[in-house]
Amino acid sequence: QVQLVESGGGLVQPGGSLRLSCAASRSIFSLNRMGWYRQAPGKQRELVAVLVSDGTTNSADSVKGRFTISRDIAKNTVYLQMNSLNHEDTGVYYCKAAFAPRLGVEYDYWGQGTKVTVSS
Repeated sequence: QVQLVESGGGLVQPGGSLRLSCAASRSIFSLNRMGWYRQAPGKQRELVAVLVSDGTTNSADSVKGRFTISRDIAKNTVYLQMNSLNHEDTGVYYCKAAFAPRLGVEYDYWGQGTKVTVSS
């Protein structure tokens, strides 16, 4: 079982920055992957960025060069630094963790989401 708690969302002007945090209830070393997803109003949830347990990262083309996913192992926390925000970045941001309690079995866990609104 993994609990995830996101924080850091809010209202920001276009061009501004925010940093989201996702605190996990267990060591993030034990998680195969952690990722950030977002869901804009009226749209499907989409992957924003992912961080694999070996430290490899990847992100959606729409956020490359603007968003950075990182981790603090000591704090069991994954971050999403978002710069140069625009209106299209508005949505609810969710943290997801993939946990494999044993070989061949993997479960996904989601946080409750944190809302990001980009508006002037």
